[in-house]
Amino acid sequence: MSIWINSNNELSSLCDQLADSKLIALDTEFIRTDTYYPKIALIQLSDGENIWLVDVLAIDDFFPLKKLLESPDSTLIFHACAEDLEVLDHSINVQPTHIFDTQIAAGIVNIGYSMGYARLVDSLLDIELDKQETRSNWLARPLTQRQLDYASIDVLHLHSLHGILVKMLDEQNRIKWFEEETKGLFKVVDQRKNNQDYYTRIRGAWRLNTQSLTTLRHLCLWRETISRSKDVPKSRIAKDNVLLDIAKKMPKSKHQLHSIEDWHPGSIRRYGELILKEIEASLSQDHDAWAPQPLSSGLNVVFKNIRKSLIKIAEEQKIPQEFLSNKRELEDILRSSHQGSYQLPDRIKQGWRQQWVRPVIESELSKANINCESL
Repeated sequence: MSIWINSNNELSSLCDQLADSKLIALDTEFIRTDTYYPKIALIQLSDGENIWLVDVLAIDDFFPLKKLLESPDSTLIFHACAEDLEVLDHSINVQPTHIFDTQIAAGIVNIGYSMGYARLVDSLLDIELDKQETRSNWLARPLTQRQLDYASIDVLHLHSLHGILVKMLDEQNRIKWFEEETKGLFKVVDQRKNNQDYYTRIRGAWRLNTQSLTTLRHLCLWRETISRSKDVPKSRIAKDNVLLDIAKKMPKSKHQLHSIEDWHPGSIRRYGELILKEIEASLSQDHDAWAPQPLSSGLNVVFKNIRKSLIKIAEEQKIPQEFLSNKRELEDILRSSHQGSYQLPDRIKQGWRQQWVRPVIESELSKANINCESL
């Protein structure tokens, strides 16, 4: 049974109660369908025996919670916490640093890569969970009993998972691996705040000429600013494919904007003049925009050879291949080799994975007469 917390005094008392807890399980419920920023609705906490549901909508003093969750004396147990960390940071200015992510740990000990909470609970505890409230309206009040039960379950088993996974990490001598991946997680969360290069992820951007690609970058940054200021999803301003089509056609009049595929007339009326001004402004920018192209046939062969070798190593070392090196990472390495040399990211040049990943990459690229730089 969970305890409902919906006042500043109750939250302060709870934080005092948990101040000496070495392990605190934590999860959040939020909605992000109609806004740019996530709207936090609920924070679930557990000390392994009791569960508290903090009604964020009824509280305006989060300092005691910030002090608790940022304490170096406590470890917070999450599952797949990247979005939770983003939500806590933006919504209530909380930045935890001592965390244990059960999804990362499950991957390191080879239970499964990017495994969901319900599957992990089923795998390690043989308990089947009901996850049907995932897309509930968590901002509604009062919450239904089904929602309350669902929210409680999300932290109910985290302490048990933590105990099992810590033991497995220790038995496999992979504690340091886990710590390294956790540090990498914070970098990923921090990078998600930076949308300067969002345009490079738009499908088909690499086909644009230099001017159009520069304009696409400018339009994406403009849309980012508008979306944040209005707190609406980027697609509400203009979808990715709309900005791509605008950058491709480079319209000079509002009339020409009506030829843009999939852009609603209402949006043209609202943002048409602004778009034309942004296009004009982009013409005087430095033409240094760049978008990754598909690998050439030759590099694609090298890519497949590297993946094949890494899959074999992953099987031998009993670890998911994705933890050794992911698809995008390998493609970026190969793209950097277009002038006969390439660069390795830090997590491959150093750390636990370098002993396997680096030799494979260097061997395959050496066969293709490509040398490594910046060692």
